[in-house]
Amino acid sequence: MTPDATLIRRIADKVGTPFWLYDAGTIRQRIADVKFMTGSPGVQARFAMKACPATKVLREMAAGGIWIDAVSGNEALRALRAGHAPGNTPPVVCFTADVFRDNALDVVLQNNLLPNIGSPGMVRQLADAGYRGPISIRINPGFGHGHVNTCDTGGPSSKHGIWHSQLMEAKAAADRAGMQVVMLHAHIGSGPKFQELHDNLTRLAIAYTETVRHFPDLTAVSLGGGIPHSYRERETQIPIEPLRELFTSCHQRISAAAKRDIRLEIEPGRYYVAPSCTLITRVHDIKTTETNEKGAGAIFAMVDAGFVDLIRPAMYGSYHHIDVVGKEDAHGREPIVIAGPLCESGDVFTRGGADEELVPRSLPRPEPGDFIAIRDAGAYGAAMSSNYNSIGRAPQVWLEPDGSLELISRRETLDDLLKAETSERL
Repeated sequence: MTPDATLIRRIADKVGTPFWLYDAGTIRQRIADVKFMTGSPGVQARFAMKACPATKVLREMAAGGIWIDAVSGNEALRALRAGHAPGNTPPVVCFTADVFRDNALDVVLQNNLLPNIGSPGMVRQLADAGYRGPISIRINPGFGHGHVNTCDTGGPSSKHGIWHSQLMEAKAAADRAGMQVVMLHAHIGSGPKFQELHDNLTRLAIAYTETVRHFPDLTAVSLGGGIPHSYRERETQIPIEPLRELFTSCHQRISAAAKRDIRLEIEPGRYYVAPSCTLITRVHDIKTTETNEKGAGAIFAMVDAGFVDLIRPAMYGSYHHIDVVGKEDAHGREPIVIAGPLCESGDVFTRGGADEELVPRSLPRPEPGDFIAIRDAGAYGAAMSSNYNSIGRAPQVWLEPDGSLELISRRETLDDLLKAETSERL
């Protein structure tokens, strides 16, 4: 999606800046891609809704027959309100967590959702609450790779799941509590290279062929998410045909080992939504620092979006493609740092990795009033936004292929921020 400068200005005149702009056509194409990958009988796709829980997005998933992986009680309720079915036959909404927090246990019980437990003590908590239904167990298989090291989802440093050598102990506890283990789940992350993802998924499927024979009630296994999106090479995305072949062969291999049909699930999050959304922000000023004994000077484009909107660059140095909307290269490019309004030195969108260094982008020099487009912000963008500095969350705008626009969330006001504050004696 390349937003037109006239369109951006028209939206900004109505809702202000910053704002999120979703491209409906891109989301639907990514849903179609996943449907193709999982098009063989016995293979089912979910959406890891933590990536982008907007109701409009959840309804698109429901329309496409995509099931939901929810990781909190409120996420599960959002999915149900958006039209996804309750119950566990089939388990359209699966609840995955390592801890039951807030209303999560009640939501699972009241809506008969399939709990996918990531800590052994959750069996006891379910039993104490009177639950005797089916469960899924999330395994830490001992390997995997996140898109960055701090997002590692499998291995000794990962908090997620039950370590693979302790799986049978968890099964025994479930058996004693009268719960049937109907699904096994693991998530090995979206590594930086496609071949690594392919190899790890194959390794996980082979591990399942050894495990499934110990679980007579098993009806499904999940390979988790992990389908990557290329943020740096936006035109070079993963090949989907090999993944369709892989998921088909994994389903057949696991079903053969179990001597019955075992549903194979995947649950991408990032892949569906990352390229669908652009964070639009406005330049308010251009200022410079000068080189001295501490380091090189820089040109700062000061914009009104900050890490309250998109935290990924500040959190782990993630890369997002950046454009100055409507500016051509006729007058050349300069190294520009894009910085936000927050009272934090780390409120910079053009930041490197672990060393947190500034990494200016080669851009046409912006001027006050210009719009900056921060691309591929659909995954963990609005979903991780916050109210730091008492700033209201930015509005979300939905763009249809015919050019029609819909405001799907308004800008938060001070009243929204203060709504939960109270003064009650306990």
